[in-house]
Amino acid sequence: MSVILSIQNLGKTYASGFEALKDVSLDIRRGEIFALLGPNGAGKTTLIGIVCGIVNGSAGRVCVDGHDIARDFRAARAKIGLVPQELSTDAFETVWATTRFSRGLFGKPHNDAHIERVLRELSLWDKRGDKIMTLSGGMKRRVMIAKALAHEPEILFLDEPSAGVDVALRRDMWAMVRRLRDAGVTIILTTHYIEEAEEMADRIGVIHGGKLILVEDTAVLMQKLGKKQLTLHLQHPLAQLPAGLARDALQDARDGTLVLADDGNTLIYTYDSQTEQTGIAALLRRLAELNIDFKGLRSSESSLEDIFVNLLKEHA
Repeated sequence: MSVILSIQNLGKTYASGFEALKDVSLDIRRGEIFALLGPNGAGKTTLIGIVCGIVNGSAGRVCVDGHDIARDFRAARAKIGLVPQELSTDAFETVWATTRFSRGLFGKPHNDAHIERVLRELSLWDKRGDKIMTLSGGMKRRVMIAKALAHEPEILFLDEPSAGVDVALRRDMWAMVRRLRDAGVTIILTTHYIEEAEEMADRIGVIHGGKLILVEDTAVLMQKLGKKQLTLHLQHPLAQLPAGLARDALQDARDGTLVLADDGNTLIYTYDSQTEQTGIAALLRRLAELNIDFKGLRSSESSLEDIFVNLLKEHA
């Protein structure tokens, strides 16, 4: 898959001396959905601002489909659509007028058929004559997306697209993003909704303290860093783990842990599902030998949120 956005050794230091980005290098593949995760102040918005030509970088280079953002700004910026986190549009304009105007800003000829397609896709067609000020917050965010798509960009940045919208609208947006990707648009999103990244993204990048600490395919990341848990709800509570139980159960398992929780009513066994010996069979055998009965068990695996939190702890 070809690279549509190349970020090389990007740095940003503000006049105050604050270093917002530190030697960030990243290649975005054409037609992928890439999720950029990080806590507040990690550098996500600064990175987007530099790529979109809103903020000047202090070091490094950004190329958009072969166009250097500094030397060939107009050609590079025309490839990009940006939906910022903050809602900002003319409150007294109609949906139709503001979307149509946005296309003209990039020197594109009038194409009312395209504007209509965009508004219909975003369920805004019935609102096309309404003034922005009369719309709900979720509808205003859809208008921002429509404006970003008006000039037919090949890359779409979504900075916290689900902020302030309800669950139903969030699901609609996810479906829309997938359709855009299917149509060939490359999507780069920042999000605080971990489930959003886990469900939608082809790849995930984690930025922390201005540094890009990880970039990985979502499925591979879950496989490499995810853990599984076996939770056993006991028939009768235990005052403590019987002597040797943890040692006997874990002797064949790598990185396995066994803890007694929930006031002695629950055993939680965490293990690496990628190893040949998980230790589950040994644990169940030992419980039977000790006449420890359980009334139910449940298996679960680490979520992306667990992985994200652990990564930030490691780089704190």
